[in-house]
Amino acid sequence: MTDAASMTDKLKESETQGLTRADSSVKLARVSNRVVHAKTKKEERWQLTEVENGKVMDQNKNVWTPASKAYKNQEWLSSRSARLFRVMSEYQETEDRLSELGVDHTILVFCSARGRNREHWEAQLKEAEEKTKNAETPAEQEAAKANLLRVQRLEWMCEYYDKTRDLCEQLARWSKQQPIKFYISSGGGPGLMEAANEGASKADMPSVGMGISVPFEPGLNKFVSNELAFEFHYFFTRKFWMSYPARALIVSPGGFGTCDELFELLTLQQCKKMHDIPVVCLGVDFWKKVLNIDAMVEFGVVSPRDAKRIFFTDDINEAFNHITSKLECFIESCNDGYKPRHGIH
Repeated sequence: MTDAASMTDKLKESETQGLTRADSSVKLARVSNRVVHAKTKKEERWQLTEVENGKVMDQNKNVWTPASKAYKNQEWLSSRSARLFRVMSEYQETEDRLSELGVDHTILVFCSARGRNREHWEAQLKEAEEKTKNAETPAEQEAAKANLLRVQRLEWMCEYYDKTRDLCEQLARWSKQQPIKFYISSGGGPGLMEAANEGASKADMPSVGMGISVPFEPGLNKFVSNELAFEFHYFFTRKFWMSYPARALIVSPGGFGTCDELFELLTLQQCKKMHDIPVVCLGVDFWKKVLNIDAMVEFGVVSPRDAKRIFFTDDINEAFNHITSKLECFIESCNDGYKPRHGIH
């Protein structure tokens, strides 16, 4: 049986080590998915049919007024006043599922949704060229040309699709041999996020997808493990669960979202709200142009020490060695008998 297939066995055999963390020292035993009380099972006992004025009639010809429990009232649960419960659900269900499956530590990957592998990029280019050729009205021609230019500009990212995938595959293979497992985690979308999950899949390792609901994507990318596929409505709960179990961060080229997520994690570490973890920016030329950290140091808004938090490289072997050397120190720090709260600090 493969490692990915055995995720349903909850992957507990490797999750016995503690963490040297000072913010929690009590192990909480959880009994997940246990029925709190006996269900009434009305559906099995009664055969109800609708009658006039919104009433229902049972099989004995008795008429009743139907009522709904609050937590089954979808209209109310989707209302503004129930927002707190939706937020709590996104927090608690994620924690319970990760805990149940033993996914306590991740290698987080931030990156663009726009990059493609060479084969898919060439298909996109061909489609864009066809649309440009067949455009008739001035508006169609303008839109088609803009789309063609966008696709042409993204050719360079094919290289980083391969690098992201191959680095994540290396890390997943390494993780499988460790006493503590580190699972590849991405935003669950297409592009370079898909590359990250594909790398884990090639190593036959389960991987996490922390998706966000958007109108143009019906689900997460096909390489995310089914039982580790999460969809969030709120960005802040998504960011929390992306960062909280992260023990290393890989940042491949990306746009506003990628930069937002990178700076948020750097800020959390700078403010001591998150433990220091290795941060690798893959793509030296891209990131040195996009992030002028040296200028921020020059202007005094970033300290030289904080500027050194980021390791820039184009070499996936360098990235692999940088990350694994830090994670090996992390593993060693877990040998003091500390019992974590469900494995997460």
